[in-house]
Amino acid sequence: MKSRAVISVTGKDNVGIIAKVSTLCAKYGANIIDISQTVLNEYFAMIMIVEIDGLTIPFTEFSDVVSAYGKENSLEIYTMHEDIFDSMHKI
Repeated sequence: MKSRAVISVTGKDNVGIIAKVSTLCAKYGANIIDISQTVLNEYFAMIMIVEIDGLTIPFTEFSDVVSAYGKENSLEIYTMHEDIFDSMHKI
């Protein structure tokens, strides 16, 4: 089974959020396998599932790069390994 991560993105809606985050994933070898996004009033929300076996940098560094990109663009972006995400959401 391939290693995966969950990326969540929230913030004020503006043009190009999906394109920019997708480009960032591609730059570091994260393969997007599922994506869901919506706009609620003026707020953007997206969750992506990405395969991370092909990352060109360590996962923790990828997570930091994506988070920093979010801060630079007034977005909250969190990247969590799927195993951790699953553990947090079990009853």
